[in-house]
Amino acid sequence: MGSPYTWTQFELLAMKRSPRVLSVLFLAVALLSGCSLFGKGSKPIPPVDVLYRDGQTRLERSDFENARDDFQKIVTHYADTEYAPLARFLIAETYYREPLYDKAIKELEAFMAFYPSHRIADLAQYRLALSYYNQSKTVEQDQTNTAKALDALRRLVKEYPDSRYAPDALSKIDLSRERLAQKELWIANYNFTRQNYAAALQRIDAILKEYPRTLVVPETLYLLGEILTAQGKSADAQRAFQQLADQYPHTDWGRRASLRLTSALR
Repeated sequence: MGSPYTWTQFELLAMKRSPRVLSVLFLAVALLSGCSLFGKGSKPIPPVDVLYRDGQTRLERSDFENARDDFQKIVTHYADTEYAPLARFLIAETYYREPLYDKAIKELEAFMAFYPSHRIADLAQYRLALSYYNQSKTVEQDQTNTAKALDALRRLVKEYPDSRYAPDALSKIDLSRERLAQKELWIANYNFTRQNYAAALQRIDAILKEYPRTLVVPETLYLLGEILTAQGKSADAQRAFQQLADQYPHTDWGRRASLRLTSALR
């Protein structure tokens, strides 16, 4: 809002008045001219559709920080609009693509807590699972993220069975189970080489009970036969080798078991 007076006119008026009046007039000039005594005023918040469009454009350009700023303004200033849930998800998406998975996980968990029935909830759950899955480590390392990915993938399939992401989730469930089974077998072999047979057998039992249809089962049965042989339990070892030879005859481990059985008969 403009002022009908110029600064010079106010200065001339102020010269004839007291210091108190001078300060009042100075404040009036600042207010009428749209200025602030403490610096420039903040910029007005753009309309929600403009923020959303700009945020999407910046996201596609990998300008993640500025995209987040646009989406955060929607969450803060337009919380009651239909854009708010989408903006919350897209904040997580910027972290996912950067990739800053831990921050993405935090945002996605918040989204699922607030909007479990939203039309993109299945996508949010899928991204949450992938945020763990993409951090899975080699078999020799800790498999916490693999286990969390498996849980998140199972939740997706259970709660959103018709989701377009369910088929890929099912595939990654199998891969995650395979990796966890491989970890158990790796530990079992580690304990076997150190003659810690009890610990090795505990891991083998876990594989056969929890991961019975994984690809590591033949090798697991062979290791079981070897451990039982090392313990002097020949009859039990023969049964393990026989089971392996009968159930997995076309695998390398099945053929090895057959050779062990043949050698035992000589």
